[in-house]
Amino acid sequence: MPPLLTIPKKLAKRGELVILPKKEYEDLLKRAVPLGRLTVAEKKDLEKARKEMARGDYYTLEELEHELGTTRPRPSKKRTR
Repeated sequence: MPPLLTIPKKLAKRGELVILPKKEYEDLLKRAVPLGRLTVAEKKDLEKARKEMARGDYYTLEELEHELGTTRPRPSKKRTR
């Protein structure tokens, strides 16, 4: 008898369940952005950045553009006829 798998109704109804054959899943993992190991310095920098973000010590994109005196072109609004 093949193995039996029970899928909770909550997962199936909310669309949060993805079923892939093992080969497709492995191929997907290979194409995904590879995860690497962080160096000690990178881990420290990441922790520092997270603390700065938690304190609110960061610039938004708009603030950065203002500081640099640059702006990105905004998409033009299409007119209806």
